[in-house]
Amino acid sequence: MSNTSQFQQIANNLPNLALLFRWFNRGRHLNRIAEPVLWEELERNLDDYTAIFTALGSELRLDGRGFAWFHQDDGSSNTNKATRQLALLFMVIFDTQADAGIPLMKFEHWRIDQTLLTTVFEQHQDLLEAEELDLSGLVSLMRTAENFGFARYDGGAWQLLPAVCRYLDHYEELASQVDQDEDVSWAGDQDDEDNSL
Repeated sequence: MSNTSQFQQIANNLPNLALLFRWFNRGRHLNRIAEPVLWEELERNLDDYTAIFTALGSELRLDGRGFAWFHQDDGSSNTNKATRQLALLFMVIFDTQADAGIPLMKFEHWRIDQTLLTTVFEQHQDLLEAEELDLSGLVSLMRTAENFGFARYDGGAWQLLPAVCRYLDHYEELASQVDQDEDVSWAGDQDDEDNSL
């Protein structure tokens, strides 16, 4: 059997192939809790989907925390801008929640509403304005997050979806590096004080 007919046979057994390819190809994330039927289909036929997407030149990645996406090393300038803005949005939301003592890993239970976005804006106004973002810009970014599968709107507020872990991982890594740099700086200051005694 040729590769073409083998892929055709696999494709015939994947009723959501075209839908999932369009979904991922638009830069969207598939989340277990937001799209349980599609998620179950993807998990059940993961090897087949991976093989077909690879043959089409796309790299499917699936994270055990419940989300999947097409990994791309290079993106368009629009995608890169959206990615940068989403990174900033999630960073200021995580930072605001961390300052309030709210556990970051519980982000799926947060209500991202106008009240929280107002607090986020007030606490990070200088940074956000430097990026030409106002409160309505944050709301617009939440809609962008929704379009890319990082959030869903329900009952007057957004809920962050598991795909946000991609940003949370980077945020925690950066926070850890800052903590380590501060520890090194503090230790250096202590050594200087000890040497001056």
